Amino acid sequence: MLLLAGALRAAAVPGVARAVAVFSLTVALCTQPARCVLQRRRPLSNWSANCWSHLHPVNMFNSVKFYHSKALTSPYPGSHIERSQVPEDKVGWLTEWKDYNPVEYTATSVLAGPSWADPQINDKDFSPKFNEKDGEVERKSLSGLYAVENGRPRNPAGRTGLTGRGLLGRWGPNHAADPVVTRWKRDGSGNKVAHPVTGKNILQFVAIKRRDCGEWAIPGGMVDPGEKISATLKREFGEEALNSLQKSPEEKAKLEKQLHKLFSQGHFVVYRGYVDDPRNTDNAWMETEAVNYHDETGETMDNLPLEAGDDAGVVKWVDISEKLKLYANHSYFIKLVTEKWGAHWSEDHGPECHE
Repeated sequence: MLLLAGALRAAAVPGVARAVAVFSLTVALCTQPARCVLQRRRPLSNWSANCWSHLHPVNMFNSVKFYHSKALTSPYPGSHIERSQVPEDKVGWLTEWKDYNPVEYTATSVLAGPSWADPQINDKDFSPKFNEKDGEVERKSLSGLYAVENGRPRNPAGRTGLTGRGLLGRWGPNHAADPVVTRWKRDGSGNKVAHPVTGKNILQFVAIKRRDCGEWAIPGGMVDPGEKISATLKREFGEEALNSLQKSPEEKAKLEKQLHKLFSQGHFVVYRGYVDDPRNTDNAWMETEAVNYHDETGETMDNLPLEAGDDAGVVKWVDISEKLKLYANHSYFIKLVTEKWGAHWSEDHGPECHE
């Protein structure tokens, strides 16, 4: 009820009531390859695009932008499956829709029963414990309790036009971790480079170009059962940005020492919660914990040669600005990092934000 009350208070702000309506209905109810999807729903107002992140900097579930759009696009990644169309005013589960007829789809790669995937929900030997730790599998959501209907967990963001699991292995939340590794852009003399318009220093982050769809992204990945988030963050960065899986034992030992130095320093949690991902369905969805590791002097990362590996086709340092077009919600995570460090983001300052 506290979350709902906060959402209703936010609805009093001009320009964001529509997004809050979708969010508040959801809260009241519930207290691996992918193709690029280019369709987009109508963006939020200028006010919310510039200021909403100041309302709840860690968990988007509690903000006015908890409103999925990529999870409503077709065709479904890696397939020719078209989702049932979901009008904007019928996304929330509390909006009655007797004629809702979503498409059922689970990829054959998931149905084949790999170690990272659950069995089908009606399997006689499968009794998942939703909303709690289920053995080594974490079935709790970072966004709070979710509803379970007819034995199936229900996407807390609302309808997606597709049931089943699609490409996702777990029923309910599928947990990932995204390490945002940053440094200041510097010139040949080692001085920080400022943006010519805003005068703010330019921040860079390690970005990968995904093999599956060609979109640029943060080098993250799925949390293994029983694995700590901190271990996932370091492992995924090593595999995707440093090609650690292909290194010799001696090279791996050297990389491990360097990674330990980077990932044992101060850091901050950028975001924890639901991810608007094109793979999401009514019964399975992505959640992540994005954590920023900032190399203030640049000395640590200078000794870590970037090399694409695993799911990455290309890896490089990328200048951060609002012009970046990244996979899923990654642009939002990057924006929060620039706010943390007071770095350049946009040449258009927009209206002032007030807490």
